[in-house]
Amino acid sequence: MRRRRRNRLLMVVFLVLGIGVAVAFTLNAFRQNILFFFTPSQVVGGEAPLGHPFRIGGLVAENSVQRSEGSLEIHFQVTDTVNSVKVVYEGILPDLFREGQGIVTKGTLDPTGVFVASEVLAKHDENYMPPEAEHALKAAQTLKDN
Repeated sequence: MRRRRRNRLLMVVFLVLGIGVAVAFTLNAFRQNILFFFTPSQVVGGEAPLGHPFRIGGLVAENSVQRSEGSLEIHFQVTDTVNSVKVVYEGILPDLFREGQGIVTKGTLDPTGVFVASEVLAKHDENYMPPEAEHALKAAQTLKDN
């Protein structure tokens, strides 16, 4: 009888350890793959992580789009009407990208405060704005009005 109990106890211990290891691996994978969203005001305020990927959203600031000749590099600013963040992107922009429109872009913040984008997403019709960007603009406008 003792041997049987000991085997059961060992089985339960190994089962609990196995489940614990599986949960630890799962949580680690989620932590590494999650992309947080920040507004330009949060980025300027220092809340965004340096060197780690995240998303930033808002409006493309008027008269801020500058294209580099001979390459696909483009510089522009994303604003929430209170603060702006300079963005550098190299690649083909969405057809609907233009000044004054809502966008969400994914990338990393470099030590100089420039957001280096790896992907730019633009709204797909005139009535749509990404929910994160719309919320950020409303919050910024509320702060601006007060």
